[in-house]
Amino acid sequence: MKQVIIYTDGACSGNPGRGGYAAVLVYNDHKRELNAGYQLTTNNRMELMAAISALSALKEPCQVTLYSDSQYLVNAMQLGWAKRWKANGWKRNRKEKATNTDLLDKLLELCAFHHVEFVWIPRNSHELAKLCDKLAGNALNQPELLPDTGYEEIDLV
Repeated sequence: MKQVIIYTDGACSGNPGRGGYAAVLVYNDHKRELNAGYQLTTNNRMELMAAISALSALKEPCQVTLYSDSQYLVNAMQLGWAKRWKANGWKRNRKEKATNTDLLDKLLELCAFHHVEFVWIPRNSHELAKLCDKLAGNALNQPELLPDTGYEEIDLV
């Protein structure tokens, strides 16, 4: 199984506001950069989208170490929060609904395909984490941004 290293980051100008994500995938001597910007979204959604975009780019099952400065992303996946929330009908507890369920569900699907270890790192603590931060910032400042239909349709209802 191929071993891939991924660094991800999400950014938002306002929360909610314009957002962007970035991912850098490294396999042997190959490096691939991904990023996109959205009109109206949240920082947590961009952190999740970065991971989804990166894992979706892998065409066969891989052993992945994914580094992120988002405790929300890392804890939701590494500590099993997302699996538990899904098993409980997307509820965090008896009263609170989980948010970003569309993205968490997709991420769980991708993690069933790949073997993924999520690792939290401090912000900009690595050269590729700094690159992701820059790429995510660039993405949210693009003139033409995508709609985050999941945010607009689910989280605002």
